[in-house]
Amino acid sequence: MRRLRLALAQMNPTVGDLEGNAERMLALMEQAVAEGAGLIAFPELAVTGYPPEDLLFKRQFLHDARVQLERVAGAAKGIVAVIGAPDAVDGKLFNAAAVACDGKLAAMYHKIFLPNYGVFDEARYFEPGCECPVLTVNGVRVGVNVCEDIWYDVGPATVQRVAGAEVIVNINGSPYHRGRGRERQEMLAGRARDHGAFIAYVNMVGGQDELVFDGQSLVVGPEGELVARAPQFQEALLIADVDADRARPMTLTGFEERLSAIGAPAHYALADTAPGGRTGGRAALEPTVSDELDPLAEVYAALVTGTRDYVRKSGFTGAVIGLSGGIDSALTTAIAVDALGADAVTAFFMPSQYTAGQSLDDATKLASGLGVRMDVIPIEGLLAAYVGELGPLFEGREPDVTEENLQARIRGNLLMAGSNKFGWIVLTTGNKSEMATGYATLYGDMAGGFAVIKDVPKTLVFELARHRNTTAGRELIPSSIIERPPTAELRPGQLDEDSLPPYATLDPVLEAYVEQDRSREEMLAAGMAPDVIDQTMRLVDRSEYKRRQAPPGVKITRRNFGRDRRLPIVNRYRP
Repeated sequence: MRRLRLALAQMNPTVGDLEGNAERMLALMEQAVAEGAGLIAFPELAVTGYPPEDLLFKRQFLHDARVQLERVAGAAKGIVAVIGAPDAVDGKLFNAAAVACDGKLAAMYHKIFLPNYGVFDEARYFEPGCECPVLTVNGVRVGVNVCEDIWYDVGPATVQRVAGAEVIVNINGSPYHRGRGRERQEMLAGRARDHGAFIAYVNMVGGQDELVFDGQSLVVGPEGELVARAPQFQEALLIADVDADRARPMTLTGFEERLSAIGAPAHYALADTAPGGRTGGRAALEPTVSDELDPLAEVYAALVTGTRDYVRKSGFTGAVIGLSGGIDSALTTAIAVDALGADAVTAFFMPSQYTAGQSLDDATKLASGLGVRMDVIPIEGLLAAYVGELGPLFEGREPDVTEENLQARIRGNLLMAGSNKFGWIVLTTGNKSEMATGYATLYGDMAGGFAVIKDVPKTLVFELARHRNTTAGRELIPSSIIERPPTAELRPGQLDEDSLPPYATLDPVLEAYVEQDRSREEMLAAGMAPDVIDQTMRLVDRSEYKRRQAPPGVKITRRNFGRDRRLPIVNRYRP
């Protein structure tokens, strides 16, 4: 039996922490050797962290990354290592899977299909490769490729399979959005069946700016069966045995021209890695198949992961949140506590003359239940001072949204004062429905360093709050907050629905218009109300300038405001 033990290093790199990333890789490699693995695979661009963006234009950065790549390669003794790193050759830069064996670099695969859509800009940095290496590791033929390359039904994996590869190792930096893990697994199962080979898919975990990587590394068998799966949103070293004799022969008669356009196979015979690398007569490992999170738990874990890594990797010691007694700030605070710990989170409750007593009661209950310190800082006097100073300028004009926005901006100033004095990051509390429609105040409730629920529609905010209470087994977020009609409390008796359609009606229109680019006619055909469609489109289109000034936030939908959706601010097109 030609059994090869694989180790998939599902790690959380930090962009730019070249030495730290290498240290983590060395530790995982040592663990893999101890587990008897013959091959370890690290994620895409693991040396640099992903995505490194315009750091790739810095020659010193590329030089330093190469030093760390060679350092990791030098430790690959008794094991074959597949390492994600940039590779500069003759003035061209490639997104590479470097293969190390016996303490040196033995082969290099250059990513062939470079995504240039959604959050990806790889054509900005990299050239496509043209060679598809097949490695012989302990008598098993292994093809190595990178991320996007596996998504094509006829691609580099096909070239490698036709050339004899029995195992395809695909290294990834695949960002999360809702349901992405299931999509990947179904795609990989189909690709494995079509190719009659094992596919080992390693993905990174952790947050990087707006992106979150969910891990969920997989090994899929030649019949599409799930062999092993790592957990979501956790670092892990997934160990799995594959029996290469189970691979099925494959020919692609009629596809020769298409295959030759992709790249040429190249064979590398690597020495036996070590006695432990060939599992020999030892019993195969029991497969590890981690459970998938349910949809709400998955989204919540993504928000916690993204918030934790943004704050910690940026060097902040804690966070401050403007707690209003409403659902958005309540959910944001709960996420922050789960991400950073209660001791690292402070809440400011900043009442005005329009703040209801219920808001203070609810905020107090929430802060107490979460174990968060809450400071009460009234703003009525500050607002009066602003209005008084502006009185001569505004003489003869009735109060309007100007005075409402002043309250939000005063609160933003107070939060930023706390940030400056104590080194906290301000976590803003606006949701995707508000970001879409402009129902937020520039330099007020939009002011801060990170927007935790920026990509979470309002209806999902309520679902996540109920989910967190369920997992806690108690009312961590008081039911009075969840059941209360949303209000900004900037004028007497104010409700969100005074200015916006009900969120249950609004959010489906926003999803259709923002995430799916559906036309008015398509939305009408889907049964959406014409007045809601028209109002929503108008609000979204005129609020682009606001969104461009918003802080980054965790991406959890297919199309977020930021990396995914890029529209001109000055834009007169109105469908």
